[in-house]
Amino acid sequence: MKNRSSVFPSFFFCTFLLFSSLDTGLANGQAPVDMGRNKMIGYMISKQLPGMHFSDKKMDDSLSRAAFTLYLKQLDFQKRFLLRQDVDALTTYSQSIDDELLHGSEALPQKGFELLNVRIQQVEKMVTEILAAEIDVNQKDSYEMDPEKSTYATDLQGLREYWRKMIKAQIVSRYLDALADQQTAKEKKSDTLLWKEAKERVVKQNKEFFHRLHQETVQDHLDRYFDAVARAFDPHTNYMPPDNKEDFDIHMRGSLEGIGAVLREEDGYIKVVSIIPGSASARQGQLEAEDIILEVAQKNGDPVEITDMRLRDAVRLIRGPKGSEVRLTVKKPDGVKVLIPLVREVVQIEETFVKSTSLDIPAGGKIGYIMIPSFYRDFEGSKNGKEARNCTDDTRKAIEDLKKTGINGLILDLRNNGGGSLVDAVDTTGLFIKTGPVVQVKNSSGAQRILSDEDPAIVYDGPLVVLVNQFSASASEIVAAALQDYGRAVIIGGKHTHGKGTVQTLVDMNENIPSLHLRTYDDLGALKVTIQKFYRVNGGSTQYKGVESDIVLPSLFQYLKSGEQYIDYSLPWDQVASTPFVRYSGKKIDLDRLIATSKLRVESDSGLQAIADEAKKAEDRSKDTVVSLQLSDMKKKREEADLARKKIGSHYRKYRVEQDGEMGEEAEKNAKKGDERLKWLEEVKDDPYIGEATRVLVDMAHL
Repeated sequence: MKNRSSVFPSFFFCTFLLFSSLDTGLANGQAPVDMGRNKMIGYMISKQLPGMHFSDKKMDDSLSRAAFTLYLKQLDFQKRFLLRQDVDALTTYSQSIDDELLHGSEALPQKGFELLNVRIQQVEKMVTEILAAEIDVNQKDSYEMDPEKSTYATDLQGLREYWRKMIKAQIVSRYLDALADQQTAKEKKSDTLLWKEAKERVVKQNKEFFHRLHQETVQDHLDRYFDAVARAFDPHTNYMPPDNKEDFDIHMRGSLEGIGAVLREEDGYIKVVSIIPGSASARQGQLEAEDIILEVAQKNGDPVEITDMRLRDAVRLIRGPKGSEVRLTVKKPDGVKVLIPLVREVVQIEETFVKSTSLDIPAGGKIGYIMIPSFYRDFEGSKNGKEARNCTDDTRKAIEDLKKTGINGLILDLRNNGGGSLVDAVDTTGLFIKTGPVVQVKNSSGAQRILSDEDPAIVYDGPLVVLVNQFSASASEIVAAALQDYGRAVIIGGKHTHGKGTVQTLVDMNENIPSLHLRTYDDLGALKVTIQKFYRVNGGSTQYKGVESDIVLPSLFQYLKSGEQYIDYSLPWDQVASTPFVRYSGKKIDLDRLIATSKLRVESDSGLQAIADEAKKAEDRSKDTVVSLQLSDMKKKREEADLARKKIGSHYRKYRVEQDGEMGEEAEKNAKKGDERLKWLEEVKDDPYIGEATRVLVDMAHL
């Protein structure tokens, strides 16, 4: 059993108290930093995290190397500032982070801060000179867009050449934006004026960019250093600084009022994690998980680059009053850039709940369809004795209503479901089985418990299909895994789900200060720590591997390295002993025949084949990371991306969005009428994955 006591060895604190109370400031005029407070944070992380975390990782040289890798990525992931010699100087600290934290030293983040600031000032001077000179947009140039493939410049001349190319790319991109706007503009501008305005916008953009970089403080760097150490344990373990309540809420909820996207800060980028059901982003349809937001502009305003911007600052740009428009320049996973206009709105609560409908089978009969956006439960309402809505009750009612229509099969759609209430994951599974275990939970001390369905009633016992994708995570993976293990359902979708099979808890560091320490500090922040892991009833973990589909369908995202298995230092897959359970005793599923007949249909389905073809092209684009900066080549790449989106849109309503971001004619009419339900029903009817799931259910009824 691990010792979770917050009482630390007294011999350390006799020494720690001697040097921890001094404030340290920098010569560049920044406000003093309370180094005593930061020494305390570092020490607490080094001593408490190994004891609390599920993994049993030790604070040693191996973890130091992992923390250093993460620290270097967030410092200058795109290799835009540091030289090779700077990285070599910082690398000398790569195996001593554990010792530094233990002894109250923060030499690495301070050294990193100093080196980066020197280079930022040098690069700012270079950029000013580059922008003052003529730029030949027709000159043959190219540069590597993938930071993982590029290398740090060896000298200032190499750094200057990198920035010359990047500035050229910015100007050409701005010109092409303006050229596209000309198509709908009332007053046409000359080509000379368009180039002039493009360059002026880039000048302004870079001025704001460097101004923002100069606002970074030592404390900002220390906070990200502590977070790098925490993330070396696993990607869901974080140090959360106490900047303010707004920042705290961003980390806790991740959701942004106005557009409805869950974001995270990753290697200098602002990345979309998921889209909130019922939000402006969900209804507009273009913003998706794994997108990287490069720029933010208010309607008719100049875009602001948010690369290397802190999440809280990006949020302030994206948020705004209801009804106002924000324009996001987004880089898709295949490298294509898209301009997405969004009208900020509050989340429509009804859109976040279970939705259902029935679908007619051409040969006669009906298939039920239920979409579960998340496993929600109003715990607060239940605690206060109020009528509280939850996912299980809503799903039960939807099933009962569909049964009255005489359905011959049921589709449970868990695509893009990021999880939620564990109670509802278990209870929702119980709607389809008699009784039995649903998930095993193991904590960091090795203790295991089994969560079971205790209700012998089966609400629906007919043919069942579960739709999943790479963004089905956590609680939704528990449901899919249990129904698969029981032989109760056929899982259809991408190769695997996300693979997030862990549980986190929040630890207030202010409540865990060692009892022998006498000094009072300002708020120390909090730690979000992984403390538990989920296991299927067959013993395998849902962590890392996720749930593998029985029938794999083509997906636009199949080439994406999306999921736990692709995230730095994610916890590995493992297994425990299986727990006794009784497989479903209903009609046996002939999975081999279902897979064979589905494969034949997919090969002749124009919609799914269009998706497969475009997925392959997107994969090729994602691998081709050396980008030509010639005007003609950049223009051609944009045109190819637009054609690809239109091709998919002709088969799949979700992608039927024109380049200017407006909805298709039919959807626009429905939206104007305020009939979101009608719009949703059209999307369901037009969805090729739901179509194939329906045909699989027909096979299940007849095979």
